[in-house]
Amino acid sequence: MAVKGIIMAGGMGTRFKPLTNYLQKCMIPIGDKEKPILEYIIRLYKHHSINDLVLLVGYRYLQIENYFDHGERFAVKLNYIQDKPGWKGSANALLNAYNEDAFTKNDTLVVYYGDIVSNINLDEMLRQHQETGAKATVALATGLQINEGTAEVDGDWITAFKEKPRLDTKASIGILVLEGSVIEDMIELHMAGQFSSFDLMGDVIQYLVERKEKVGAYLTNAFWYDVGSIERYERLSNERISEELGFLL
Repeated sequence: MAVKGIIMAGGMGTRFKPLTNYLQKCMIPIGDKEKPILEYIIRLYKHHSINDLVLLVGYRYLQIENYFDHGERFAVKLNYIQDKPGWKGSANALLNAYNEDAFTKNDTLVVYYGDIVSNINLDEMLRQHQETGAKATVALATGLQINEGTAEVDGDWITAFKEKPRLDTKASIGILVLEGSVIEDMIELHMAGQFSSFDLMGDVIQYLVERKEKVGAYLTNAFWYDVGSIERYERLSNERISEELGFLL
């Protein structure tokens, strides 16, 4: 059994336009050092001794390959798998990587979406996954900070109001661990052909939960930020990135 890091880095970044007319979204610079989003992700894997990484790429992938090459500069091994035309969605990208021999059913996969920055403890998450014997483990933030005010209403009147509250809920942050054997479930779902876009979180994880498979919850209060749109990018604090992720550089 081997542990492999899988990075979803193929999206066209439509919510990032006009920047993604010119850049792959995971190559957009952040922080005081102006490093690409993807560099923080790769360095986080390395920090937790996950050195064998597979990048699932598509749109403007040469920007990624030209910058990171095969990972020597970051002391990791990088393998690039191009998304298959017509196979939309993160689950299809992973299934295509399996078909291209990027991993086996005996591997354990630490999957990370390429528009998320975090200082999550991947080693601790992986250890929990292995100790519990889970088929999948999903990282969940313990409390979701929103940027809008919320209100309680009685008839025509507001009875309580909170500006930008932290909701008492568990939110997926786009990081998960999968046993390679999950690919069997994915093949079954893919063959059913009911998805126009086959999604890892929305389709595969939901399917496993509905089937009562062992899907673990890794609860974390680590810093994380979804840089998935131009609005969120503009709100991102470079100072906060340096504070929370500076140790990676």
